[in-house]
Amino acid sequence: MAQIPNLDNAPLNLTSIREQSQKELINVLKNIRGKKCLVIDPKLGGSISLIIQTSLLKEHGVELRFLSAEPLQTDCTKVVYLVHSQLSLMKYICSNIHNDVSKGLQREYHVYFVPRRTVACEKVLEEEKVHHLMTIGEYPLYVVPLDEDVLSFELDLAYKECQVDGDTSSLWHIAKAIHKLEYSFGVIPNVRAKGKASVRIADILDRMQAEEPVNSPDMVVPEISTLILLDREVDMVTPMCSQLTYEGLLDELLRVNNGSVELDSSIMGVQQDGKKMKVPLNSSDKLFKEIRDLNFEVVVQILRQKATSMKQDYTEVTTNTQTVSELKDFVKKLNSLPEMTRHINLAQHLSTFTSKPSFLGKLDMEHTIIEAQSYDICFEYIEEMIHKQEPIVSVLRLIVLFSITNSGLPKKHFDYLRRELLHSYGFEHIATLNNLEKAGLLKKQESKSNWLTIKRALQLVVDDTDTANPNDISYVFSGYAPLSIRLIQQAVRAGWRPIEEILKLLPGPHSETKRGKFSSSPSLDTLQGSSNNIDKVADGRRALVLVVFVGGVTFAEISALRFLSAQEGMAYDLIVGTTKIVNGHTLAETFMEKLG
Repeated sequence: MAQIPNLDNAPLNLTSIREQSQKELINVLKNIRGKKCLVIDPKLGGSISLIIQTSLLKEHGVELRFLSAEPLQTDCTKVVYLVHSQLSLMKYICSNIHNDVSKGLQREYHVYFVPRRTVACEKVLEEEKVHHLMTIGEYPLYVVPLDEDVLSFELDLAYKECQVDGDTSSLWHIAKAIHKLEYSFGVIPNVRAKGKASVRIADILDRMQAEEPVNSPDMVVPEISTLILLDREVDMVTPMCSQLTYEGLLDELLRVNNGSVELDSSIMGVQQDGKKMKVPLNSSDKLFKEIRDLNFEVVVQILRQKATSMKQDYTEVTTNTQTVSELKDFVKKLNSLPEMTRHINLAQHLSTFTSKPSFLGKLDMEHTIIEAQSYDICFEYIEEMIHKQEPIVSVLRLIVLFSITNSGLPKKHFDYLRRELLHSYGFEHIATLNNLEKAGLLKKQESKSNWLTIKRALQLVVDDTDTANPNDISYVFSGYAPLSIRLIQQAVRAGWRPIEEILKLLPGPHSETKRGKFSSSPSLDTLQGSSNNIDKVADGRRALVLVVFVGGVTFAEISALRFLSAQEGMAYDLIVGTTKIVNGHTLAETFMEKLG
């Protein structure tokens, strides 16, 4: 399982959140005496690995298995299922139990739903006649700290469920997760929301506070001063672009899952015949913390410099007589050698992709689409990708980017691309295209595009971006400043009032509310930005802003927020909350219907 990140430097006491989740899980296991088999929903495996060490589970007599359609192989007489409330998983549990019964195995079954039980799931268990054989409970895991400034609500499909299926249950979960944070850190006094889902979450949060108030003592200043909720729908341009930060690229090309990447051991210089190895990626790795948010071009230079300097030190140590303290310094440097080797290997592997003409050509095309100047060139490029049968996810990603920046495609082009896609990749993709259409990500043009106005007003394209010594967030995409982060930058610096007209051009409503005793003013008219309510915290600490992305956030956006927070004159810390870490590929994949 992935290395558990060190949360000691977090601006909030995230360790207490993790320990609470750990304690709740151990209590579940303690209540079932003796040896037991813990069967985890595979999607939950990563989340659990960020909360508790496998060794600690074993101390409590646990044997670990992952839930699948296959019969359960274990000698334990007690079986504990830990699963999300999903109907497909109920089928697996029923199949497991029926198999045991047919073999005459007598076992004690416990099913714990994460984060809460649902009527629909229990109905399946009743229909399959296994409900009476089990004890049912809940494991309220709403928030998983991924790193010292990133929290995940682990809702993989939230965006697609809201946009396509009309299922908004994830919004309640997000509100509940934030409400749980308020129990630990106080009622958040200022809430800004942009997008249909975000405004709804803000409403649910108020309702929760009315129904089950967080009673913080009058004199305790809330630790989080502002909550900014932002729908992914408000900015679907950013995730469709290729991320150029080190961590973003690792995710684009190797997929980062729960703070680690899995790759062939040969890439890491270990010869183990096709064996996979997991490489942890979090701020416990000091070198990774230093380079994760930098543009990849710069990372390569930094690693080269560090390696050269180490080589020089080595030469000096072996040829000259060194003082004890000089030797000590050298040994200290040697301790960081494993981290150095790890990132040199990873960077070398990434370079094999980033140096390809096809990769550079795609980057150029993304920038051309964002510039919104050369419609025909972009259209022909996409057409050619389809005819060359490039991976369908790559094609869909670019089409979505093209469609959004043009407010849809003219009917003739829309019909043509749709037809070509189905001819090239098969008619089974008709459901995928319908999903994208339903979500408004691929549509017929009905009105003039607002993209140029938005792009100019928010300065989304920065021509002379210095990736080595950046002075603007646009370095994360080598010249494009993420729209989402520009909105957050505006919210914390001067409030949204000055960009009211631009906000109206973006999807969904927006709202600003004040809550609790510590809101600086009851009136919305006086809700200014940092100057009079975000930056000032009574006891002199930096104010804390929680930015929640409803529908997913990319690593590049997190890097841009860290960059903002580190700027001189910025008197606040930022923490990111998200339904899931995403990129253009993983987002597009959620809309793809699997056949069979």
